[in-house]
Amino acid sequence: MTAQEILDEIQPLGSDGYKRIIFKHGVQEPCFGVKISDLQKIVKRIKKDYQLALDLYDTGVYDAMYLAGLIADDAKMTKKDLKHWLAKAYCRPLCGWTVAWVAAGSSYGWELALEWIDSKKPLSAVAGWATLSSIVGITDDANLDIVVLKKLLQRVQKSIHSEPDEVRYHMNSYVIAVGSSVAGLTETAVQVGEKVGPVTADLGDNDCKVPYSPDYIEKVRNRGAIGKKRKSAKC
Repeated sequence: MTAQEILDEIQPLGSDGYKRIIFKHGVQEPCFGVKISDLQKIVKRIKKDYQLALDLYDTGVYDAMYLAGLIADDAKMTKKDLKHWLAKAYCRPLCGWTVAWVAAGSSYGWELALEWIDSKKPLSAVAGWATLSSIVGITDDANLDIVVLKKLLQRVQKSIHSEPDEVRYHMNSYVIAVGSSVAGLTETAVQVGEKVGPVTADLGDNDCKVPYSPDYIEKVRNRGAIGKKRKSAKC
């Protein structure tokens, strides 16, 4: 299939009601307002398609860009591809989900994440922290740089409250991801969360709330899910 054929297929699936919801999260036109559940049906049919994902992302239509991330063949994504995607990602859903998920599944996620978190551009920093969160959730602990992850927790503790709202949210999510997914750092993450305290972030006129990381990690512990990994960061 071509990108245009996909656009023709999904446009009638959009709704103004869903558009109003996602617009509160920073999404802009062009956008059809297609629910993720409808996009997932296309994912089941296409599975992975590297070139189609690139073409869909370059349409600039939000729904197509989100779908691109779901069908991207992460292993084939180049560093240039990922940097291009971030450059075109204009909102937190694209940076914190689409770009982060695909970067985490690529060969360059770790390297780029460490670069992005140092960016002065908030959305680039969002992509960096979100990529790190995704990486720890899908990578065996034996293949993670535990020393660096611990240093990044300390960085969060020192600087989170001086960061922009959207960056604070994803730094807090990083603490939760490490505490939940990396068994050897669970207690460290909880201690960092306690020292950081409650985190607030104005993410716009929506229902997004910033969870208190120690409580969230404790819920994961109570489910017996500490250290459990997912096959993919995408959802």
